[in-house]
Amino acid sequence: MTRDWKIEVFYDGDCPLCAKEIKMLQSLDRGKGRIRCTDISAASFSAADYGLQHEEMMASIHGRLPDGSLVQGVEVFRQLYSAVGFGALVALTRLPGISGSLDLGYQLFARNRLRLTGRCESEEACQLQPGGGTAA
Repeated sequence: MTRDWKIEVFYDGDCPLCAKEIKMLQSLDRGKGRIRCTDISAASFSAADYGLQHEEMMASIHGRLPDGSLVQGVEVFRQLYSAVGFGALVALTRLPGISGSLDLGYQLFARNRLRLTGRCESEEACQLQPGGGTAA
């Protein structure tokens, strides 16, 4: 199946920082449809439709390429920014040292995203669970 978009990003629409970045990326896309955005916080979203669990998708950003393969973490951002015309900048993010630093920085952000965006109802709700998810 051929798709017109270059990447579908699965993002947490309830995360103010995440939603802001998606809005900026959509603006950079200029209506060309190169990126497809799917809000995993929407009541109608089902992670199972993609062979994943909701907790897994909440623990790290995921994307789907036109061939159906899934990517996650920093690679999703590389694909998004390449799709909107920042391929030369993205190439720099693949350099040794830079790549590892970005991966580490994203892992730290993802692990603390709920806390950083003021969405922890309790300390327990923000604890990382086995498999990468957060407590419900």
